[in-house]
Amino acid sequence: MSTTLTLRRPDDWHLHLRDGAMLKAVLPETARHFARAIIMPNLVPPVVTGAQAAAYRDRIMAALPDGMAFRPLMTLYMTEDTNPDDVAAAHASGLVTAVKLYPAGATTNSASGVRDFAKVQRVLDRMAEIGMPLCVHGEVTNHDVDIFDREAVFIDRVLDPMRRRTPGLRVVMEHVTTRDGVQYAQAGGPDLGATITTHHLIINRNHILAGGIRPHYYCLPVAKREEHRLALRAAVTSGDPTFFLGTDSAPHVDALKEHSCGCAGCFTATNTMSILAEVFEQEGALDRLESFASLHGPAFYRLPPNEDHITLQKGAPVAYPARIDTGDGPVTVFDPLMPLHWRVA
Repeated sequence: MSTTLTLRRPDDWHLHLRDGAMLKAVLPETARHFARAIIMPNLVPPVVTGAQAAAYRDRIMAALPDGMAFRPLMTLYMTEDTNPDDVAAAHASGLVTAVKLYPAGATTNSASGVRDFAKVQRVLDRMAEIGMPLCVHGEVTNHDVDIFDREAVFIDRVLDPMRRRTPGLRVVMEHVTTRDGVQYAQAGGPDLGATITTHHLIINRNHILAGGIRPHYYCLPVAKREEHRLALRAAVTSGDPTFFLGTDSAPHVDALKEHSCGCAGCFTATNTMSILAEVFEQEGALDRLESFASLHGPAFYRLPPNEDHITLQKGAPVAYPARIDTGDGPVTVFDPLMPLHWRVA
């Protein structure tokens, strides 16, 4: 079996960098291996205008260590007051790649998100007209819907009606976690893509809850039953161009994870490529890792794949740090619960 794998440098199509001291600490963990990333706009306050996106991009580039090459692909946070003209202008200038839709209250810093989807229809229509992708956090927030069912219900109640009302709208179903999501994405046609995270390929809901609560595996969307994890693995290793990597790497300091109301998110930027190589080898699909991590995403976003390459080597287990230090406090690195034998050379 091969012990060396060379692939085009990958991209991360869903990434949280935060801001300030946290940004400075976590950015190198992504830029070390990834050429580009779709940057989530759920700061406090959120990035809702082109001007705010430009300022955030400048802070990211200022935090990038010397000698590292990385391109942040900026997004706008959709609110019920989002201006279609501002969105279109930011996209036309090349500043903003996509718009992010959070149902209000669905996840971290989503309180300014959308409650009445009719109020954003003008924005969606304009995005369909100009071919601008909409990145969707696909969960309903109704209290009467079980948290493990919220993705499937969102597809039926919100996403499918939205796409039918807005022909030509290009949508990315972000961090799909269920067999329902996989099946809907597979049947969605060329205007629908789906990202899948690293951690949802590893954990199911037992890892969060069985034998005690493990806060560093708590994320949103929450991990589901084992049958759904296996459906995600089958999707990413299938070669289907619908699916591409979006780590949803989401740093929170340990004090806010290990808390009576702990934050949702897994920090996977440090060891994602090692984990993915292990997963794809386990599934007998190492030859398809490049497509998932480096080719399908650029194709959906109508960008060229990266010209440079990285090489993964297999050997003795890799020792990653248990946490990284930031100016805000320590951040725990995702533990995949298995030895990792692949490292980026």
